[in-house]
Amino acid sequence: MIRYALKCDQGHGFESWFQSSGAFEALDARGLVSCSVCGSTEVHKAIMAPRVVTDKDAAPAKGPAPAATPAPQPRAAPAPGQAAPAPSLSAPATPAEQALKAMRDHLEKSSTYVGGKFAEEARRIHLGDAPQRTIHGEANPEEARALIEDGIPVAPLPFVPKSRSN
Repeated sequence: MIRYALKCDQGHGFESWFQSSGAFEALDARGLVSCSVCGSTEVHKAIMAPRVVTDKDAAPAKGPAPAATPAPQPRAAPAPGQAAPAPSLSAPATPAEQALKAMRDHLEKSSTYVGGKFAEEARRIHLGDAPQRTIHGEANPEEARALIEDGIPVAPLPFVPKSRSN
């Protein structure tokens, strides 16, 4: 496995794991590597420092294992000449990413995902043929345009569905 620091054409930086450098190249050539923030498939490798394992890193810890894992402590700034620790891949790194995560969490809790049947279900709700409720899903540009022209309120979401994210 190899971890790459990646950057999209919109300037978002993120990391992802790949089976090999060849696996990354093959997925990227097919447009299957996308930005975790905006969904752009225009992604390239960013500059990164390699992780080198030394004998000291590989040596097992001496003494008994601790009984419980201590609570995480704030990390101090790295000493001069040392690299900063890699950011967590599971937590939003910027205020914008935090806002998008909060929006996605709220949307998933307060609405129903209808997938590719969004346009059909939005039209049924608007006409009173389905119960009134908040929905989200996927529609192509033509379907969205037709809904808007028919006076059905819709809005694009600023993130890709989880099923299409890496």
